[in-house]
Amino acid sequence: MTTLRLAIVGFGKIARDQHVPAIAATSGVTLAAVASRNASLPDLPHFATLEELLRDGPPIDAVALCTPPQVRRAQAAAALAAGKHVMLEKPPGASVSELDPLIAQAARAGRTLFATWHSRFAPAVEPARLWLASRRIKAVHISWKEDVRVWHPGQGWIWEPGGLGVFDPGINALSILTRILPQPLFVTAAELSFPANREAPIAAALSLTDAAGLPIQAEFDFRQTGPQSWDIFVETDGGALTLSAGGARLVADGQVLVDGEDAEYRGLYRHFVGLSATGASDVDLAPLRLVADAFMLGRHNIVDPFED
Repeated sequence: MTTLRLAIVGFGKIARDQHVPAIAATSGVTLAAVASRNASLPDLPHFATLEELLRDGPPIDAVALCTPPQVRRAQAAAALAAGKHVMLEKPPGASVSELDPLIAQAARAGRTLFATWHSRFAPAVEPARLWLASRRIKAVHISWKEDVRVWHPGQGWIWEPGGLGVFDPGINALSILTRILPQPLFVTAAELSFPANREAPIAAALSLTDAAGLPIQAEFDFRQTGPQSWDIFVETDGGALTLSAGGARLVADGQVLVDGEDAEYRGLYRHFVGLSATGASDVDLAPLRLVADAFMLGRHNIVDPFED
């Protein structure tokens, strides 16, 4: 197998903490360059922008776009036009409709476009899906609460239009939910809490359902201090399921079935290597559609200003 030569574009916290070690641990891919205005890695070619990388950089086959979602569409289009495979950090874009032209462009070029949902690659997610498949689901509750100052320090883009605010982590829960439940979901109501000085919500409460009327409640909050909460609780006719630690731990009917380590990004890169070998794409927009619907249906509440 030919090794995929990849460049990271946007070298912030997620690129340093997750992408770099995952690439190093994954066969079939190597990190060839970095494009970032403010950060670099020793012994790797560095460029300030994607344009400079594509024009002056070493030979590469793919890019991982770890830039804020507001600028990814144009970057993905440029990379595809240059014949590169493209990995999109989540969320894949600042809007739903901007993704369709990229999907079509990738298909025309025979290149991979991969919209990553890293939480789906957590070790307990597939076992949870399989456990639920043979049971009748009665109700679902999501509690996804974290401290924005810990996980997004100084990242002003997250509070701008298209940055999603608390839905940046909340969409991880929705990506798991749309994977483990058997029917398509839709939002029926939402309460969005906007800080008085910000343009994206700091907290949200969603009601969702499916065509059969399954009751689903989700609570997202960026103001959590102390222990963080990334939990999904499912009631079924065969007992209760708890998917916790962001999808790493599974307790079903009182038994611990999975308690695994964080290897989500290694899973992403293994999948990306496989996709790029044939030029196939993987762009599931279901989680992003649910967030867009929450904004459309959401009642806006103004809460205390937030200062980073």
